[in-house]
Amino acid sequence: MSKSSGLGDNLYIAGYDASGDISALGNIGGGPATLDFTAINKSAMERKGGIRDGRIEYTAFFNHVDAGTGTHEVLSALPTSDQIVTYCRGTQLGSPAACLVSKQIGYDGTRGTDGTFTFAVSSQANRFGLEWGQQLTAGLRTDTAATQGASIDTTAAASFGAQAYLQVMAFTGTDATITIQDSADNSAFTDVTGLAFTQVTAAPTTQRIATGATATIRRYLRVVTTTTGGFSNLVFNVVAAKNQVAVTF
Repeated sequence: MSKSSGLGDNLYIAGYDASGDISALGNIGGGPATLDFTAINKSAMERKGGIRDGRIEYTAFFNHVDAGTGTHEVLSALPTSDQIVTYCRGTQLGSPAACLVSKQIGYDGTRGTDGTFTFAVSSQANRFGLEWGQQLTAGLRTDTAATQGASIDTTAAASFGAQAYLQVMAFTGTDATITIQDSADNSAFTDVTGLAFTQVTAAPTTQRIATGATATIRRYLRVVTTTTGGFSNLVFNVVAAKNQVAVTF
C-alpha cells in the first residue's frame, strides 16, 4: 500500500453525511489507558493497559437548512443519546475507517475576524472505544433492490470475532436487511453469525453489532442486502472491524 494524503475523506454522524461541512478533523484516537505499575525497586516505568477509550474531534462549518436536515440541525440538538460516528479514510472498497459509539461533547461556535464561522465538536467514546476497520461499501453505497456487493480480501482467516458498524442515510421502501457474509475462497459465501443488522424500515439509522469473541471470520468479506416487502432506494455505509487478536469490551 502506498502513502496517501487525507484528501477525499468522509465523515458520517448518526446517519447523516456531514462530509461537505467538515473543515478539519482533529484527534482521532483511542486505545487502553496506561496504568502505572512501577514498583519502588524499578528504575524505569512499568505500565499495563486499562480501560479502552476513544475520540473523534472535528470542526464543522455552519450549514443551516430550513427543512431541518443541515449539519447545524444535527449537531445543535446536542443529543444525550449515543451517536455512531464513522470517519472514512478515503472512500474505496476496503479503505480504512474509524468508528465510534460516542457522546457528542459541545457545539462551540467561533466567528473569526475574516468572517469565518465554525464549530468545534468532540465525540467521546461510550462503552467500546475507537475501532478501526475496513469499509465493506465504497463510502456510501446505493442499492435500488436486493444486491450482492463486491468482496474485500482481508488476507487470512482469524478466530477472534468481529464488530461491524452501519450508517443508513436514506431509505425508500418497506424493509431491507443488511448482512455481512464471509468466504474462504471468494466464491462460496455464507452469512456470518452475529453480523446481520436489524431490519431497516426508515432512515436515518445506525447500528453496531458483534460476533462472539472466538468466532472464526474467514478471509473474504462482502455485504448483501435482502428484502421481504421491497425497497427502491437504500443509501448506506458498512465498516467491519475484524479482530486480529483477542479483544475484550
